[in-house]
Amino acid sequence: QVQLEESGGGSVQAGGSLRLSCTTSRYMPSMGWFRQAPGKEREALAGIQSEDRTTYANSVKGRFTISKDNVRNTLYLQMNSLKPEDTALYYCAATSRWILSLNPGDYKHWGQGTQVTVSS
Repeated sequence: QVQLEESGGGSVQAGGSLRLSCTTSRYMPSMGWFRQAPGKEREALAGIQSEDRTTYANSVKGRFTISKDNVRNTLYLQMNSLKPEDTALYYCAATSRWILSLNPGDYKHWGQGTQVTVSS
């Protein structure tokens, strides 16, 4: 079983930035970031395959950047120009398949989540 651990969440004012990290217990070629706000469905944010193929949801394109350090087995999500509507629990996910996907069903392994709160 692969362990994923997110970190980097916190509280920030609108317009600010945060960088989330997700460390995995072993190398995983394909990973993604998702979030879920209270009372809402889980939302896909970004996916990455290896280190250079990425895809983004329209809601975060241009504001969020996904990246991956395969030496450190760590996934990142740089979040800029944060808005109150970005407030949610943020999850990382991973799969051993070589895919580029925003479909949560494609990911087998999930972290516990890290809370991001953006105040106006």
